[in-house]
Parts: sequence; structure tokens; C-alpha cells
Amino acid sequence: MANTTIKWLSHAFFSITTSRGKVILIDPWIAGNPLCPVKLNDLNKVDIILVTHDHFDHCANAVDISKKTGGVVIGQPETVGRLKTGLSLPEGNAVFGGMGMNIGGSTTIDGIAITMTQAFHSSETGAPCGYIIKLEGGTTIYHAGDTGIFGSMRTLADIYPIDLALLPIGGCFTMDPIQAVAAMKLLKPRKVIPMHYKTFPILEQDAKRFVDLAKKEAPSVEVIVLEPGEECVV
Repeated sequence: MANTTIKWLSHAFFSITTSRGKVILIDPWIAGNPLCPVKLNDLNKVDIILVTHDHFDHCANAVDISKKTGGVVIGQPETVGRLKTGLSLPEGNAVFGGMGMNIGGSTTIDGIAITMTQAFHSSETGAPCGYIIKLEGGTTIYHAGDTGIFGSMRTLADIYPIDLALLPIGGCFTMDPIQAVAAMKLLKPRKVIPMHYKTFPILEQDAKRFVDLAKKEAPSVEVIVLEPGEECVV
């Protein structure tokens, strides 16, 4: 059986290819993204598209990709509603017959269990969120979405032992490196990949401060720093 791999496509945009060949995209943003290494035409097979909130840098190409590939869009109900009315997402391309899903809700698609979690941020429609993704073989990935640190991250760790956490470190709009390391200590993942940095000048420009703090404060957690387009085995 093939390995499960995850590729960072810059910002909060990731592509996960499971051991059974399923492809999950999270927060796809291609058009206007200065660091994204892929184009829409590069994406030919996508099964699931997760959207954490409706800011352009997290959902700009979700509908384009869903229409092209048939990938099922999962998002908060009001956000899905905006994608349908504003960008013509077909009703059948969104989870639960076009309704969307809310925080605390779960669904299973092709053996992949997806649970929507809270996030502390802003969103023009609905509420921002994160996702717990349990793959077919049991590997569990947490994408925090755009968020500050919150105490119930500890509860997530109790309910869903996390193999890999994807955490924002850029500051200004999300956690900075100090808060992200504190979040690591609450979540207790085996591995962490930093995200949501260096896309804009106002954000943290590299992961060095995060890596140095993590080594000091959470030495048991493996920190994996990817460049846009790089991938690793989960």
C-alpha cells in the first residue's frame, strides 16, 4: 500500500493524498497567490475540498476545483451558501446535499472521517472553523484553520489523538510562533507543519523562530518545515 503524503501549496492550502489514492484539498487559493506552485489545470483528481472560512485567501478556487473535478466541498452552512449563490457551486457538490456542515458535525466520505472544529477568527459569512481528518488507515490530521490559541485545543487532543497538526504561525491575523508553540503543547501531536506565513509582508517571513521555540518548549514533537510545493510522508 502506498504512503499517505501531504503537500504544502503555500498559505493554508494543502493537498493530502491518502494511501488509497484519495485526494483532499484544504483552503485552496491559487489565483493571486504569490507563492502557490500549482495552477488550476494541474488539479485533475480531487475527492474532498475543505474550506475553513470565506476569506478569499482560503476559498478563492474551491468552486473552480469542485466544478472541474467533482470534489465534494465541506464548509460551514452560510459559507457554502455563499459559494452556491455567489460563485455558482452546484448543489450536489456540497456536503449533505448542499447544506454544508457546522462546528461539531462529522461526515465520512470514502472511509475518511471529517469533523469540523471551532476556530477563533473572523468570516464574512458563518463562523470560521478547523478540521479533524481521520484517514482510512486511522492517521489523524488537524488543520487548525485561521485561529488564535484556545484552551479547548486540549480537549481536541483528548478526543482525537493527533498524528499531524497544521498550525498557523504568521501572526497579525492568526497565532504567532509563541502562541503556536503553546498550542502544540495543548494538542500534543506527533508532528507539526507550520502554515499561514510569508505570503504577505505583514506576516512572519520564515519558520525559524517557531522551530527554535518548538525545540525548546516541545522537543518531543517533530517539526516539519516545507517550502511551497514540497511534500512529506504523514
